[in-house]
Amino acid sequence: MNVLFKNIKELIQVREEAIDFLSGKEMSILPTIKNAFLLVENGFISDFGVMENCPKIDVKIIDAKGKMMLPSWCDSHTHLVFAGNREDEFVARINGLSYEEIAKNGGGILNSAKKLQETSEADLYKQSKIRLEEIMLLGTGAVEIKSGYGLTVASELKMLRVIKKLKENYPIEIKATFLGAHALPAAYKNNKTGYLKMLIDEILPEIAKENLADFIDIFCETGYFSVEDTQQILKAGKKYGLVGKIHVNQFTAIGGVQTGVEHNVLSVDHLEVMRNEDLEALKNTKTMPVALPACSYFLSIPYTPARKMIDEGLPLALATDYNPGSSPSGNMNFVVATACIKMKMTPEEAINAATINGAYAMNLQDKVGAITKGKLANLILTKKINSYHFIPYSFGNHVIEKVFLKGKEILKS
Repeated sequence: MNVLFKNIKELIQVREEAIDFLSGKEMSILPTIKNAFLLVENGFISDFGVMENCPKIDVKIIDAKGKMMLPSWCDSHTHLVFAGNREDEFVARINGLSYEEIAKNGGGILNSAKKLQETSEADLYKQSKIRLEEIMLLGTGAVEIKSGYGLTVASELKMLRVIKKLKENYPIEIKATFLGAHALPAAYKNNKTGYLKMLIDEILPEIAKENLADFIDIFCETGYFSVEDTQQILKAGKKYGLVGKIHVNQFTAIGGVQTGVEHNVLSVDHLEVMRNEDLEALKNTKTMPVALPACSYFLSIPYTPARKMIDEGLPLALATDYNPGSSPSGNMNFVVATACIKMKMTPEEAINAATINGAYAMNLQDKVGAITKGKLANLILTKKINSYHFIPYSFGNHVIEKVFLKGKEILKS
């Protein structure tokens, strides 16, 4: 479908030259064009500029007077495919139990795994597609989805097959991550070595055979998986062509960041606990730090020290961590706002982190994340607003009027 957007009050995140990601002071620069047009042809951005140069062609025209346009959000860390919910644990935390205490009592990841194991693939797909459709309407145009609530051969593969089916059936860009090393299932409570062997010897070959994943991930954390376990998983994934990612430094810092850099992982995610040596390890690397402010908000744990990281020259991406236990929301608008309000990121930094840097954290920087000719026309059209600062400022309100993926408007089903 070809469409011409005219009279755009401000076209945001305009990048004439393609870039991979932004770091440090670069993150405060958000190029825009005021009183702009944007032309979409065959699902791609083909032209844009100031209105005085707007082409006169016979295509569908959308008048965006008073409205702003920016690339759709790029959410590089979610667990969107899950069964049921964990609202009972939410109440338990209100009543004084910590996330760790709930996990030790059989809750947490193991609770989600039990529910998922009892859910059919068809039902899991039905539940997951509702959440996917919701985040698309909230402006997300690219998303990474992890397994990790299966914790058995059959259930991990079931999750990955659901992700693959979602990818086939929806216009949103989807990347799949194998996170079998999310927690130790009860059946392997005293046999972590055996569990890791099962992931590597039984599941990875099947993933490769069915082309079910792009990335491999592990929860490198005290009480879950060690640095040595992380090295083993990353090496095994690499043999099957899976790019590494790590859940790391959420509650404790045990050297996982350094391990990630050593193995050239694409991203290190969470980072609520950051030591100086962790910051130093990330400098001058191609590894993207990813902050998950909605998780910090929901669990009442520290926020990733974004201000310190950016001021020291590091890049940063923002993602939702959408999951049933620690971040039951896929709303990237809330994430951008929370990053500004609680992490002292400027609106420019937050938008860069949620678009081009998020795209990089999924190896999608060549397709999405910026207003660049040749990239997919995955776009957000706002309501009439005064400035793009209003997006994080008005954190509880919905400022998006329309979302376009590959040039087509996403409508509520």
